[in-house]
Amino acid sequence: MKEYQFNAEELERRLHEFAQKGITELVVHDPALSRDRGRLLHFIQAVENHAPDLYVTLPVEAPVLDKDVCRAAQNIFCSLDIPLCGESRKTEHGAIYLLDKKVYAKKADMLNAAGLVFGFDMDWAAVPGDSLKLFRERLDFALSLYPNHIDFVQLEGGDEVRPTGTFSSQDIKYARDLAFACKTFYCCGRAVPWFLPVLAPLKIQSSRFLADFAEWQRCNNCSSASGFDPAQAPHEDIERMQLSFLGMKYEEKHKEPLFQVARDIVRLNGAFARCTGEGEECELAVSYSPDDLLSPESLHLTSFAENVLLEPCRVKVFCGADGPDYRII
Repeated sequence: MKEYQFNAEELERRLHEFAQKGITELVVHDPALSRDRGRLLHFIQAVENHAPDLYVTLPVEAPVLDKDVCRAAQNIFCSLDIPLCGESRKTEHGAIYLLDKKVYAKKADMLNAAGLVFGFDMDWAAVPGDSLKLFRERLDFALSLYPNHIDFVQLEGGDEVRPTGTFSSQDIKYARDLAFACKTFYCCGRAVPWFLPVLAPLKIQSSRFLADFAEWQRCNNCSSASGFDPAQAPHEDIERMQLSFLGMKYEEKHKEPLFQVARDIVRLNGAFARCTGEGEECELAVSYSPDDLLSPESLHLTSFAENVLLEPCRVKVFCGADGPDYRII
């Protein structure tokens, strides 16, 4: 991806040129835009008017998000990237790290209700008072809000952090491995629609599950230390990793009968994701009807397995006139 330096005004003036140059995607890095509601709305309107087919990734601070911003964003192709970070507050006993979860939960509910794509930007050990425990709690909280992705500053070449009184060098390594596991399994694995329902029968926190996956990556030569880059790996390869690890965890928790449901959900959603992202069509064998696997009942695997009848079949996932579609063959 090429990078260009523009100020906001010049960028708006050049929006109409993007289609002519074959540019289909734009990632904006402008802290001033992310904090100014008026400028943000003006820019979104400019994209709608001059580059309606452009996919734009916009940085947005949580306080700026409101119903007007959501309504405007619905009119363009975009992803909203929201920094999920707390603040450090000094006390007589030292610095403490505070995160207003109610604000982020409210904003995420609004974005999900509007059907908008959004993600979070996170870091660790960047401000006084942060700790590994708090980072894990933030990650659990972030994943509970169904973001499309989570980007980690330190993984993307951001500033390196140094150990503090509350975040040791070992903690920093653990946090990096945990973040890499999240990037691999959740983000590049396109696990958003099924991650929480599939984890529910395991009765394990998201951060604990991903920490175990980080260990699995180390043992299987696909950790960051091995040079593995999940962003460059074919999605089918990551799906195989997901299913291999999930099968192990379901066996470990004595939930093998439920893994049949989980596997179908992961594979069918993966086929839809590749159809959307790469335009790939495929056929796959499933143990349950795709109508059931894509229904709200699939959000509760235990109930699904108890109440939905087995219906082995083959399914073709293809690109229809209105997007990805399927039929039983």
